[in-house]
Amino acid sequence: MNKAVIGCLGSVVVLIIILLVTTVGGYNRLTRLSQSVDSQWAQVQNVYQRRIDLIPNLVQTVQGSANFEKSTLEEVTQARAAAENTGVDAQAAPTDPAKLAQFQQAQEKLGAAVVRVLAVAENYPQLRSTENFAELQAQLEGTENRIAVERGRFNDIVRDYNTAVRSFPAVLYSGAMGFSTKPFFSASTAAQTPPSVQFNFNNSPTTAPGQ
Repeated sequence: MNKAVIGCLGSVVVLIIILLVTTVGGYNRLTRLSQSVDSQWAQVQNVYQRRIDLIPNLVQTVQGSANFEKSTLEEVTQARAAAENTGVDAQAAPTDPAKLAQFQQAQEKLGAAVVRVLAVAENYPQLRSTENFAELQAQLEGTENRIAVERGRFNDIVRDYNTAVRSFPAVLYSGAMGFSTKPFFSASTAAQTPPSVQFNFNNSPTTAPGQ
């Protein structure tokens, strides 16, 4: 075997080693990024679940007020049930954009229903002055802030993961290894849109008795 053949074989072996090292390194990196996405998804689920858990206390607190709008309470109760049964995995981030959109829609509907309950409560100074209601309101507002933060972090991590999946050379093997891009939360304007509140107290005035 002459030197040219040996040199050629040596080059092939080196190339194979480089490819293996690159592929293994790329696989490990994609695995870490995918796990980071799932970990942050669990954080998102935690803060959404926190809001869901607060709803029964909110309903119980406000429904004792005379003439409190029943349809508003029914709406938040129904929205809570829908948000609690979205059918998404609590531990693994969804890969189907439609599934994430459905989850986001249910959660935003619940958020809007909570806003309406708090808006109607503005007509009940006695309710607003109670320690229990004030604490619930503070917890809900804090939860909404955490939701916004964790969703933002989720989108940042998904962006890093998707960039890695689409980058060379990972794009050559990521699909075959089970790594596909993941959907983002879409921008929401719900927080910027004032809630539409219609007061219906059996034709009674929109202010609480004694106003």
